[in-house]
Amino acid sequence: MERVPLLTQRRIEAAFAKGVYDEMVTAFGEEAARRVLANAVRRMARASGAELARKAPAGAPDLKTFREILKLWTEEDALSLDVLKSTEEELHFNVTRCRYAEMYRAMGLAELGGILSCNRDGALCEGYDPKLRLTRTQTIMEGAPYCDFRYRRTP
Repeated sequence: MERVPLLTQRRIEAAFAKGVYDEMVTAFGEEAARRVLANAVRRMARASGAELARKAPAGAPDLKTFREILKLWTEEDALSLDVLKSTEEELHFNVTRCRYAEMYRAMGLAELGGILSCNRDGALCEGYDPKLRLTRTQTIMEGAPYCDFRYRRTP
């Protein structure tokens, strides 16, 4: 089966999630609906990270193999990156353009974009490699001029 580019996949998922979210808001209220959606997305991201780790060469996920995953995120010019640091223990980059954020805004889902997209990043790391940590203080999705991704692999 042919793999769908990630930006396209997120567009499809977002349209579906919006329908489910709207029903949850009606049934349980906005706060509970946001919490349930965020928890579900994080759970799926951890599982996705674990699946990517199983596919890593020699079954050894590390920061070197994690860099290869970035190619999936940037397909279709989905992200513009400025790499600031790339070593065996650290990967630092800024996202200067995020078509995911642009897409969610165009779909009328700006308020859910952070839950549907940014919310995944740290959880994916947890599933991929428990030693890999993400620090991020701002995102384009929240209105910042860039997203600051700082990955560090601890011994």
